[in-house]
Amino acid sequence: MADNSKISEETIRLLRQLADKYEACSFSESDPSCILCKYKSPADIETAAFIMSVLSFGRRDLFMKKADYIFSLAGPHPAQWIRSSIWKQQFPGGCEKFYRFYSYDDIRDVFAVLQKILSDEKTLGMYIKHCYTETCTECEGKKVELAAVVSKVFLKCRAVSHTAQSANKRVNMFLRWMVRRNSPVDTGLWTWYTPSDLVIPLDTHVLHEAVKLGLIPPKSPGTAKTAHMLTDVLRQVWPEDPCRGDFALFGSGIDISVSSYP
Repeated sequence: MADNSKISEETIRLLRQLADKYEACSFSESDPSCILCKYKSPADIETAAFIMSVLSFGRRDLFMKKADYIFSLAGPHPAQWIRSSIWKQQFPGGCEKFYRFYSYDDIRDVFAVLQKILSDEKTLGMYIKHCYTETCTECEGKKVELAAVVSKVFLKCRAVSHTAQSANKRVNMFLRWMVRRNSPVDTGLWTWYTPSDLVIPLDTHVLHEAVKLGLIPPKSPGTAKTAHMLTDVLRQVWPEDPCRGDFALFGSGIDISVSSYP
């Protein structure tokens, strides 16, 4: 599909049917988004969700096991666990790999930034909102992408993507969880940001399904440019909520492929 091409009515109907099928509570049963319903307070939900998003790549069973280990240490209140520095005693440091190419020190770097954030604000969301507002002011009316703001907050963390060319799938997934409203899966906690400005979390499953349906050209790379292209196409179906297409594309992709994240 060329840029700005119209999606057929048949494809629009199919995408809506798939989104209706997969945007359900059952979607979260074996998905990283299951973390969203395990905690009550916004601070705990946001903290746990960000940690989960950092680990969400590769084989799902493996990264979920690593996440479960962290949350077993954190107990019922992960925000307080981070804020109180207990993690420094319970989660060891070092260059040994914790998961894939990220070491224990890499994960501790994420915890350290979260700790600083939670010492300044009650929640991660309040801190990001402040950074976003400040960045918008500095950019004097130019459009500011929220994922870029989040990445900048965690600039010194290897486990968070920072390159301009990256699709930044994990951060965009976290933002989908936080921003989308009236969903049985996503929380809608960040009411200060509009769902229409989200970018789809582009992974291999979404990419494959989008190509198969003719939404993007064949051999499209998993880059920021492709993520924005696909998001623009999905706005033809959901102008105010293009990331609803993530359920349609990711859900159908998972059904026919191995249970893994890129």
